[in-house]
Order: sequence, then structure tokens, then C-alpha cells
Amino acid sequence: MRTAEAFRVALDALRANRLRSLLTMLGVVIGVASVVILVAIGSGAQQEVESQVEGLGSNIIIVVPGKFQLGSAPSVSRLTLQDIELLGRVTGDTRRVAVEVSSGETVRVGRRASFVTVDGVNENVPNVFDRPLARGDYITAADVDTRRRVAVLGASVAARLFPDLDPLGRQVTVAGVRFRVVGVFQRVGSTFGVDRDSEVHIPVTAAQRLFGVDRIDALAVKAPTADDVKPLQHKLVAALEDKYAGEQFSAVTQTQILGTIGRILGLLTLVLSAIAAISLLVGGVGVSNIMLVSVRERTREIGLRKALGGRQRDILLQFLIEAVLLCVVGGVIGIAFGVSASLVASAVSPLPAVIAWWSPALAFAVSVAVGVFFGVAPARRAGRLDPVVALRTE
Repeated sequence: MRTAEAFRVALDALRANRLRSLLTMLGVVIGVASVVILVAIGSGAQQEVESQVEGLGSNIIIVVPGKFQLGSAPSVSRLTLQDIELLGRVTGDTRRVAVEVSSGETVRVGRRASFVTVDGVNENVPNVFDRPLARGDYITAADVDTRRRVAVLGASVAARLFPDLDPLGRQVTVAGVRFRVVGVFQRVGSTFGVDRDSEVHIPVTAAQRLFGVDRIDALAVKAPTADDVKPLQHKLVAALEDKYAGEQFSAVTQTQILGTIGRILGLLTLVLSAIAAISLLVGGVGVSNIMLVSVRERTREIGLRKALGGRQRDILLQFLIEAVLLCVVGGVIGIAFGVSASLVASAVSPLPAVIAWWSPALAFAVSVAVGVFFGVAPARRAGRLDPVVALRTE
């Protein structure tokens, strides 16, 4: 039997039992669609994190006390404002060193109130991070030196507290203390789930007085070039550990943060895809079961074909093609459904879905493999039937 004739016979057999064929393909459709959707969402999440980290700026090194672990509680800090000069000497320019001390506080204007993250910073933040202003000015060195009570509002904070007014020059109350608004940030969205538009920046010296502390939580250093990042990491840590004997410090880069998050998201995507692939296995079992039923139903037909000269491999090929067709058609439908669902999810949710070229290709290849794997046993059973016994079967 020619291959083309085997395809025609297989198509006729599937069309003769349309409903059964559709129900058999359903497991394959669900499995393939699930894999495509989960891989697209996982890739989208990874790309979103990468864009958020890159949006902070380039060649940035974050220096924190203790051993840095993503998601772990921060260590008690011994860092002070004097460390700006220390790291400035290591870097070669104190203007490349930014500081932060932060706390969650309520900001009020009249009857309007908003709970936000208040960051005490120095004037070097714009030199280190990519944080453009929509209007007004940023905190200056004079503001830090004199503990001036000035504030720069995030876009969301400004919109909530001054919905119909220009906030520049107006007063806001932070933890019961009045600050004058000198600037408003451009809207930038979230980073690692933290809404950066709900931040308020004030001079670090004013923040220390407001929070009743003399420490700083972290320092950020901008390396002159990408090639300077790695050697500068070691120098920064060595300088601080030399000053604070017995203390441990960490200097992490954007690449390291991305690598850690990328591994976590990649592992999560792999686990979810493996769970989704279980439905492909279930679908394959369904295909094998239906093909065994089909062999039993068509025993006389098989006997007649073998009596007329049909070889064992011809019968095997016919039933194997039927099983592969079920999985291939189910795979194509699943890919189409998965791509469509991914695009819809990307359109209606804040998390983008990125459809990698290899995801549909892999899903299609797996569906073909499932058809071959689960179709071999029924096909071999059909090919081994004795024609005399088959023709006598009622």
C-alpha cells in the first residue's frame, strides 16, 4: 500500500467517527495549548523583569550590608553618610554614589492622604539612576547639607494628592512634618512589584531626622563603563569590610539580579510546563485506547486486506498514520488556541506574553511524538492479526 493511499484510508476512518475523533484529540489540544500559554507567560514575565531592571539605568552596583539574597530580610545596616566619601574615593567620583534610607509613611494634603514609600536620598540619584522628572527640580546638595524640607513626588502620589492642581511649591505633610514640593517624577511603573510612582524623595539628612536614625540602608554606585563593573564590585566590598571589621557586605549588579530572577522564573516555567504536559500524556493514552477500539471494530476489514495481499507493514502503517493524524491535528488546533489565548492574556493583563518561536515548534514535535509512541502498540496489534481468524470474527 502506498503512503498516499494509507493517508486517504486513515482520513476516511477518522471522518467516519468525527465525534470520537474530536473527543480523542481534546486531550492533545489542551496539553499543547497549556504548554504554549505557560511558556509565553513565563517568557513574558522574564522579559518584563529584564526591562524593569534595565530601566533603572546602566552599570549600577547596589551595595548592601550582609549577604544579599533576593527576597530575604535586609541586614541591620552600619552604613553612614561618611561612606559616600569612602566609596567616592574607590570609584573616583563622589557624584557616582547615591544613598537611600527608606520608610513607609503617610503623606497628607488637607483631607487627602496616601501611604507611600518615603526615600531619603542625596543629590546624586539622577547621576546613578535613570529617573527623569516631569516638571520641577530634584534635590540639591544644599538641600542635603541644610536638611531642607523639600520633596519630589512620584507621579501617582502627585495625582492622588493634587488631582486638579500643580503641586510645585505646595506643601505636603510627611509623618506630621511639612515639606515643600519642588519636583514631580515622570511615570515609570513598577519594579519587582514595587510601585515606583508611589514614592516620595526627600533629602537623606531630613529623612534621618524624620525617622530618628543616623544610618543609611544602601548605597548605589554607577561604574564609569561596563568593563569597570566587576573589578569595582570587589573594591567596594573590600573598602567597606576594611572599615567595618567583622562585618559582611554585598555588591550586586543588575546582571546578577537578572540572572537570579531569570533562573527562578525559568524553573517555575519549566515546572508549570511539565505539569501542563501531563495532559499530553493523558491525551496520548486516550489516543492509544481509541486506536485499540478501532482495531477491534475493524478486525474483519484487516483480515480482508491481508487476505487480498496486504502486508503486515501496510496494516501497521495505516493505523500508525491514523494515530499520528489525531495528534498532529490536535497539536495544530492546540497551538492556534494557545497563541490566541496568549495574545488575549497579554492584551487584558499587565503582564506581557511573549511567544517564542521554539514553543509552538516544540509543542508540535511533542504532539507528533505522542502520536507515534501511543500509536505503535495498536498498529502492531492490527498488523499481527491472523487473516483467517480476523475474517471469522463477527
